[in-house]
Amino acid sequence: MRTLDAVRVALRALAVNKLRTALTLLGMVIGVAAVITLMGLGAGVQASVEEQIRTTGTNLLFITPGSEEQARGQIKDLGSNTPTLTLEDSEAISSLESPEITGVSTSQTAWVSLIGPTGSAIKTQVLGVTASYFDVRSYSVSVGREFSPQEMRAASRQIALGSGIAEQLFPMGQALGQKVRLNSHPFTVIAIMEETGTSGWQNRDNSALVPIKTMQTRIRPNQTIRGGNLVDAITVRIVDENETTIAKVKDDIGTLLRGRHRVENNDFDILAQQEFIEAIGEVTKTISIFLGAVAGISLLVGGIGIMNIMLVAVTERTREIGIRKAIGARRRDILWQFMIESITVSLGGGLLGVGLGALGTFAGSGIGGGEPSSQGGPPFSSLSLQLNIEPVMLALGISASIGLIFGIYPAARASRLNPIEALRHE
Repeated sequence: MRTLDAVRVALRALAVNKLRTALTLLGMVIGVAAVITLMGLGAGVQASVEEQIRTTGTNLLFITPGSEEQARGQIKDLGSNTPTLTLEDSEAISSLESPEITGVSTSQTAWVSLIGPTGSAIKTQVLGVTASYFDVRSYSVSVGREFSPQEMRAASRQIALGSGIAEQLFPMGQALGQKVRLNSHPFTVIAIMEETGTSGWQNRDNSALVPIKTMQTRIRPNQTIRGGNLVDAITVRIVDENETTIAKVKDDIGTLLRGRHRVENNDFDILAQQEFIEAIGEVTKTISIFLGAVAGISLLVGGIGIMNIMLVAVTERTREIGIRKAIGARRRDILWQFMIESITVSLGGGLLGVGLGALGTFAGSGIGGGEPSSQGGPPFSSLSLQLNIEPVMLALGISASIGLIFGIYPAARASRLNPIEALRHE
């Protein structure tokens, strides 16, 4: 029997029991649609996180205290003289005559209570920053001005509010020039920062900025035993994200800091923004695969449904099989006939599932209203699902394979029927 004829016969056989065929198709439709939608969700999460991280630039290096070995607990006791990152380290990096380095900024973080003029208080994160922070981290003032050099040197009580903080403390606007209390200290608002939403896992709109010397003298005094001013992180902007450039700058900074700290092994960690993006990509890709695998369970259930319906079809058409064998149909013709019917059901359900999955993907795009939240909302408030060709082809391939695998036993059973006994079947 030719393949085209076998397909026609299969379609006619499936059309005889439309409701039963539709219910069998439904299992495959749901399974394929779930795989495509959930993998689209995973791809959307990955793209959203990467885009949020890229808003601050991909040509950044982050230097933080503590080596990888210390983080793993391999270094138990380094003594009280263990060097850590200081403001002076940042100044030394800025003094490097390296054409690859275009900017260096330093930050120190503290959680504080901010109290507005109406008495409303919020718990928030305040960053003590150097003057270069705005340029290095691509963070601009929306209303007001940046800290002046005199304010930076004098540890003045000036503060720049993120847009979300400003809206909460001053719902009627007019925040510039107003006083807020940071813990017990009065500060003057000199700027409202532009709204940026989330950046990776951090919402900059819900934080505030003060001069770093203000942080170190009035909010969070923290020094080494040698009198150095400790900081939480140093950010270095380089000319590009080329691997050669990153490696050279890392080597130069590592040599400098090891010499300053008088250690042979790094007591700090240097992470490139691009490396962070790649690490996040691997994590979200794993999550996407896991979601697809969970959804794939429904494909397995659909395959069991196909086997069940094909076994019923073999029983119902036993006499038909006997007649075909009696007039010359070979065993492989019967086998092929029922295999085509099984594959037709699974592949048809797969195609319908692709359509439903694509519809679900497009309908799910823009979850959360499409705009990043500045009120401390979820980090994926503008998440868009992505429809990629890979999960579509994967789902279709799996659905066809399920039809093939779960159709083998019913087809083999039909092909092995004795024609005489089949003709006697009532």
